[in-house]
Amino acid sequence: MSEINVVPYIDVMLVLLIVFMVTAPLLTKGIKVELPKVDAPAIDNNEEPVIIAVDKKGQYFLNLGKSPEKPIVLEKLQDSVLKILRNKPNIPILIEGDEEVPYGKVVFLMASLQAAGTTNVGLITDSIPDTKR
Repeated sequence: MSEINVVPYIDVMLVLLIVFMVTAPLLTKGIKVELPKVDAPAIDNNEEPVIIAVDKKGQYFLNLGKSPEKPIVLEKLQDSVLKILRNKPNIPILIEGDEEVPYGKVVFLMASLQAAGTTNVGLITDSIPDTKR
């Protein structure tokens, strides 16, 4: 009786699993943003949020698609968020604003998100290290 020996295939799959587990965190790209440091509790949420970054220059970046490192204009950002909200109306949207960005840029972004129908908006900050408290 001829049988297929699957042990080598299992070994290969385990090696691939380890490779993917190691490389996956390295593949996440983001926009370089210096977040303000505040003492605030973390938000508990089960759903993956949409993150919108605002860099020092006041450019907006959406963490969706193939090129999250390309800036997006506010009107196109609003349309993208509107499409996301149609599929997932309760998805949290988080704003990751650089601490040097003009306040008006973040306000315009929040007003645009509100016009798109967003009700669940939060701001991302860095926590203050225990040594500075």
